[in-house]
Amino acid sequence: MNAPDEEPTPTRPWRPEDGPRPEVWTWPTGDQPALWVWSGGRWRYALVRARQNFPDGTVRYQVGLDPRGDTTVTTVTYEWGHPGLHRCHGSSVEPSRTVDEQRQGGLPHAPPPRA
Repeated sequence: MNAPDEEPTPTRPWRPEDGPRPEVWTWPTGDQPALWVWSGGRWRYALVRARQNFPDGTVRYQVGLDPRGDTTVTTVTYEWGHPGLHRCHGSSVEPSRTVDEQRQGGLPHAPPPRA
């Protein structure tokens, strides 16, 4: 991949005044797709946390990114189509619009209290 002329610009979160809410798609923790993001003068690996599909056809990806390479990961949203964004790898599962807690990899749920 060649270095682009500039870094992609993060986008702000959706607001009601932006029009209809986007459809938001997520993947289970541990099986997320990833992008290469041009940041700090090099390509950086970024796990996709969500894909936002807007009614006008705009697509934004919310990613976990270490923008400076100092292990400080932040959540950033970018509009797809910028030359500073490239597909790294996909996921083995289809994304979902709902949360399947069994596939999220979080802490185990406490059993219900005994009567």
